Amino acid sequence: MTTLYGVLIAVVLLVIIFIKKTLVIISQSETKIIERLGKYYATLKPGINIIIPFIDRSKEVVAMRGGRYVYTNTIDLREQVYDFDRQNVITKDNIQMQINALLYFQIVDPFKAVYEINNLPNAIEKLTQTTLRNIIGELELDQTLTSRDTINTKLRAVLDDATNKWGVKVNRVELQDIMPPESVLYAMEKQMQAERNKRAAILTSEGEKQSQILQSEGEKAATINKAEAQKQQEILRAEGEAQARIRKAEAEAKAIEVVTEAVGKSTNPANYLIAQKYIQMMEELAKGPKTKTIFLPYEATGVMGSIGGIKEMFKEAE
Repeated sequence: MTTLYGVLIAVVLLVIIFIKKTLVIISQSETKIIERLGKYYATLKPGINIIIPFIDRSKEVVAMRGGRYVYTNTIDLREQVYDFDRQNVITKDNIQMQINALLYFQIVDPFKAVYEINNLPNAIEKLTQTTLRNIIGELELDQTLTSRDTINTKLRAVLDDATNKWGVKVNRVELQDIMPPESVLYAMEKQMQAERNKRAAILTSEGEKQSQILQSEGEKAATINKAEAQKQQEILRAEGEAQARIRKAEAEAKAIEVVTEAVGKSTNPANYLIAQKYIQMMEELAKGPKTKTIFLPYEATGVMGSIGGIKEMFKEAE
């Protein structure tokens, strides 16, 4: 009986082991490559799969786990990220720098990823490094620092084309850090400071130029306005004097008419007006300095005669 129980237990254990080896459960977004007697047999799909124990076995592949290479029999079909260590590159103008890159890729053909390349992660890393060196070697330092998008696009295109035969799709490449030497960084800082000082000086000179232009335009406008105001003032003054003269002439004409009516037409009213002007002139002369010498012209006797004529004129009027 003891022997029989032992045999039954052994049979049950063998059956359990056989079932466990026969049934293979694959998680979503994963797969396994099955070889039968050393030859490719099938690519397992997510879910329950049945294989022949001890005849079929899963193929081991190299994968990146935690920044190091490990052997596993499960292939991850999700998008994966490789963070490569910094590497030295040389630009076209012979400047050595360090660049750190991120690579996003996805295995789309597990068969090619297993049988077309021996160590897929290492192959992708080395290909990325060499391609990056070639691309940076075609660019100068300034272009390298300002053309990250261009570098990423070129690098992704080259890697995607090269890894296509490995069953890998490179989705994108990102440059994390670009570290020039300390001497270059110091020179770039001095250059940037000089550029800032240059822009500040240009802006200051432009501001002074605009200020002088605006000031000169303001002075010009002020001068024009003053000239226009003076012009209008002179015009108004001239018009005022003209109006005053006209009014004065009209008043004198009125006076002549009154005098003519008063003395009658037989007497010349011009004698009255001449005598009046002469008297006013003499009043002005009398207001001057006491030491002033006055010379009367010879024709003054005619004026005196006019005054006498005025006297006679008023006598006749009486």
